[in-house]
Amino acid sequence: MPEPVFVHANETNVFVRELDRGYPLIVRGEGMWLYDRDGTQYLDAISGGAMVTSLGHGGNDAIEVAAAQAAQVSFIYNQQFTSPAQERLAQDLTARAPAGFNRVHFVSGGAEANESAVRLARAYHVERGEPQRSRIVSPAQAYHGPTMVTLGLTGRPSLQHPFEPLIVPQPHIPPSTWRFDPTGREALVALDQVLDDVGPETVAAFLLEPVSAAALPGYSPPEAFWRGLEERRRKHGFLVCLDEVVTGMGRTGTWFAAEQIPIEPDIITTAKGLGAGYAAIGAMLCNDRVYRAIEEGSRAFEHGHTWDGAPLPCAVGSSVIAQLTRRRLVERVRDRGPALLDDLAAALADCELVREVRGRGYLLGIDYVDPRDGESFLPTELAVARRIDAEALVRGLLVYSTQPTADGYTGDQTLLAPAFVASDEELDEIVERLAATVRSVEGSVKARLAGAAIGVGGRG
Repeated sequence: MPEPVFVHANETNVFVRELDRGYPLIVRGEGMWLYDRDGTQYLDAISGGAMVTSLGHGGNDAIEVAAAQAAQVSFIYNQQFTSPAQERLAQDLTARAPAGFNRVHFVSGGAEANESAVRLARAYHVERGEPQRSRIVSPAQAYHGPTMVTLGLTGRPSLQHPFEPLIVPQPHIPPSTWRFDPTGREALVALDQVLDDVGPETVAAFLLEPVSAAALPGYSPPEAFWRGLEERRRKHGFLVCLDEVVTGMGRTGTWFAAEQIPIEPDIITTAKGLGAGYAAIGAMLCNDRVYRAIEEGSRAFEHGHTWDGAPLPCAVGSSVIAQLTRRRLVERVRDRGPALLDDLAAALADCELVREVRGRGYLLGIDYVDPRDGESFLPTELAVARRIDAEALVRGLLVYSTQPTADGYTGDQTLLAPAFVASDEELDEIVERLAATVRSVEGSVKARLAGAAIGVGGRG
């Protein structure tokens, strides 16, 4: 295997996100594989690094569709115009959304979609004569985007620092994980406490991911929590917003993960898989009840972004939906996902570093723990998440690992989100390479723990 080509901060004019690491210089992609300038190949187990490229890399119909649309008209501002491309995508998307979701507002990406959801939740209550409703409650261990509004939707100090003076703080509850609350009852108690503290009449919405991605890979709240959330929504009148930026467009085996939970949301956002890496596009969908509040009120939903609903990204979005439909790729994820989860769990069953393997469809997570007691956070100085990513890269595998230990709810984790076009052989190869990666890192971690006076980490 050739030596990989890396670009470092002192070798580029790009303001990179992390100045103390190198970035592989990728020049080509084909299916499940990425290639650098010298031919080093990487098996992409995370859909381009951000759970985006559900159709894989390289040529497909979206490229020709984008070129054809650009030749006609690539951009118009949707405050003044609409286009056949936007109208068609709205029909394509609402036809696959849960029943009653007949309106969609297009944006450029996930953070914009979530900000639009917050604005719509606020507007809904104002239109109905409840202007006191402005608070958005959400689970603390989450990620909804990098803007000041979306950062306020997460209760993670590690992400909010040093921007706290610019962020509007919102109330949060702990996630119902194996570590703290496997039944979901404690989260409901925490939600009741939040409602008592702020006053339920001030709460506009509860926002969460139906299946979490980067912040808590592959995690979904237990059914008891969903049932309790529904009871409180009916009692107190707030909306339920689902952040499906990652899970939308088939990632968990249905077009929307909303189809897999026991309550009906009011607002849904999606993005990444809608453009599949061929255009930047996201969407916010709402049910008819929410739309009617605007329709019967001010009849305006103000403040848009420049590229909202532009013809070129909308044309790409329709092409992506058409390909997912024609090739039955959502059904492929539904049918193959359970076996992928079982295979990954079996391959890691003897690893003391691994506490839990979880997920749905092609969105899977691995939760690491201190092997000395099987439940504590790993000492942060071991940088296990970074080691996993680096070792995987050496083995020609691209994964995404995180270490949000400072936030108090989870430790080192790895996320898998392969493209829907992956063959059985490629999925098997992902499992094999990742298992070898984890075993290698586990060996070095155990050696380090045995040879140094490092205390057992806490549980948060």
